Amino acid sequence: MLPKQVEIVEVGPREGFQFEGISRPEAIAFDDKLALIAALAATGVKTLQIVSFVHPKQVPQMADAERIVEALQPVSGVTYTGIYLNDVGLKRAIANPKLALVPDLVLSASETFALRNQKRTFDEDAQAARRMGALYRDLGVAVTTGNVMAAFGCNYEGPIPLSRVLERIGTLSDIAEETGGRLSTLNLADTMGWADPTLIRRTVAAVRERWPATRIGLHLHDTRGLGLANVYAALVDGIDRFECAIGGLGGCPFAGHGGAAGNVATEEVVFLCDRLGVSTGIDLTRLLDAGRLAERAVGHPLPSRLLRSGVEIGLQKAVNDSGVHLFDHGR
Repeated sequence: MLPKQVEIVEVGPREGFQFEGISRPEAIAFDDKLALIAALAATGVKTLQIVSFVHPKQVPQMADAERIVEALQPVSGVTYTGIYLNDVGLKRAIANPKLALVPDLVLSASETFALRNQKRTFDEDAQAARRMGALYRDLGVAVTTGNVMAAFGCNYEGPIPLSRVLERIGTLSDIAEETGGRLSTLNLADTMGWADPTLIRRTVAAVRERWPATRIGLHLHDTRGLGLANVYAALVDGIDRFECAIGGLGGCPFAGHGGAAGNVATEEVVFLCDRLGVSTGIDLTRLLDAGRLAERAVGHPLPSRLLRSGVEIGLQKAVNDSGVHLFDHGR
């Protein structure tokens, strides 16, 4: 059931720099941010998440969000997006026409995480989502995308019951319908790196049973070293949308784990897909160049192993003496 092609959404400029700068608001130069966005746009990535419209006191590294968008030189064929967790952030995003408006809603499957990340209880979280849904409706826009954070586990609450994940998806679906839309895409986020391949497949199966027409995407973190294993398990089940970060940038400042690794590295996911014969449309050489640029921007090595090894070594090891890819699945 491997997909023929996958969509890679690059979130490094947003989530990566957001996390890097949480304790060092001046850690990443404005020009370096723009340079990385430009380098990523030249790789073949079709969607770039570049800013977050949040209060600068909560996430200082995103205080220049409007300035970044104003200085952006868009590349044809690349969609630039930002995120927002409330109606105030949405209004800021709407005021920046270079960004594509993604009519989405976000809920957390962990109430403790919602309290730390957005300072909201479950009920308050749902109320905020409904306010955003109403704002979309007033703009004449129907909600099409839902996001569930901490969908696979939480450092504060432990394992998250699958029934709760399904309940939160149900709430998102109801709100989308209230706007005249429906959830055509659902992103499940392993915000704190609790997922494993079995849990990925079990969750995907349960969601598909309830919402068979909804496309599922994954936002995976590599906190406990299972990031790529989870990507592979998802690919085997036909998942064709992944949010990744260049070099393995990112993480969550409110995850309760100071040493948490970031997102799965974009270049490693692209490399895996290449080995499996799954198309991404992304130039891996340019992607690695962008990863090295990201390392220079943050001033320290990033988690990506492919940045260390390079593609050539990997290719030599992935081909046996008869020239057959070791990961060939008969395709």
